[in-house]
Amino acid sequence: MPKESFLKNRIKSVGFAWRGALLLIRTEPSIKIQVVLALVMTAAGFYFEISTLEWIAQVLAIALVIGIEGANTAIEKICDFIHPEFDRRIGFIKDVSAGAVMLVSIGAIIVGLIIYLPKLF
Repeated sequence: MPKESFLKNRIKSVGFAWRGALLLIRTEPSIKIQVVLALVMTAAGFYFEISTLEWIAQVLAIALVIGIEGANTAIEKICDFIHPEFDRRIGFIKDVSAGAVMLVSIGAIIVGLIIYLPKLF
């Protein structure tokens, strides 16, 4: 069987990534909430005509929250697959993963406050 080209492999990888992103959005309630919040904040950015640097900060904050939320979901699914019954060590892993999402979300909220509070007051 001939080896596929580098380009074909990259194209396939992007396809798998898109499929994974769509699965995440379709199946995970927390991601659905994050996507809705991202759309609201994007609309707010257009409404308030935020600067290029503010857009960069906002996009990075949104991407970080959604990306970490996706990683958290993957970690939880792996933990459930490996050890379906309760185990305090698995609980620790899941709690740490969820904590990472919370910390990034707090950072994103702070970015949003820095951008939008001066525009509101």
